[in-house]
Amino acid sequence: MRAHILVVEDERHLGVGIKYNLEAEDYRVSLVEDGPSALQLIEHSSNAIDLIVLDLMLPGMSGYTVCEQIRESGNTTPVLMLSARTLSEDRARGFDVGANQYMSKPFDLYELISRVKNLLQTSPAGTVARVAPPAPETVDTIAFGRVEADFRTHQVSVDGQPIKMTPKELRLLRYFVENPERVINRSELLTQVWEMSGNLQTRAVDQFIARLRKAIEPSPAEPVHLLTVRDAGYRFVLEPETLEPEASAS
Repeated sequence: MRAHILVVEDERHLGVGIKYNLEAEDYRVSLVEDGPSALQLIEHSSNAIDLIVLDLMLPGMSGYTVCEQIRESGNTTPVLMLSARTLSEDRARGFDVGANQYMSKPFDLYELISRVKNLLQTSPAGTVARVAPPAPETVDTIAFGRVEADFRTHQVSVDGQPIKMTPKELRLLRYFVENPERVINRSELLTQVWEMSGNLQTRAVDQFIARLRKAIEPSPAEPVHLLTVRDAGYRFVLEPETLEPEASAS
């Protein structure tokens, strides 16, 4: 059966062009021009949607909000976000709300089609390839180093001073706290924290690790809690033997 792609794009000429070229690749394509229409189609369509191509700058409801509501509903259909915005903060926010990939406008048509094919191959029928890590013990509050965190109230302080963290940053921190000393690879973080396919090629994990280190480490460039294990992943150390950073950390 042909894959069904939903294109959400308010620029009519661009949306029609994307639809035409995807149909030329033998995909079934639905096109809507705003967020509410997209959410309604996703919820009520009799034909399962396998991929969503989502513009960021939509009238009334941004692509960020649309993607966030899709993920909050438990829907894991892969999302390819399109945007004229090129700042790293915009890309990071896109990944934060659940986008699988992000493309800047103007984009090359062949690259768009290639990314569509990649997403459909790595997350067929909107499913998520999951790993099976050990079941962790639930942690609601934690204190380590200079940090105190209450995950129930979303409150984090460093040296007694409250700091702001995004829900995704808190979720990432909590996952590390609940899995101390264990080496965790990027694939596991993508599936367990981002609820995405672990096969995706994305810088989201690295960007969030860097942001988390800035928040919790005495010296982010020389971490003592959130360590990099070369070619393997990351390891969270609750109580370092010394305040000096490990030589192997990077």
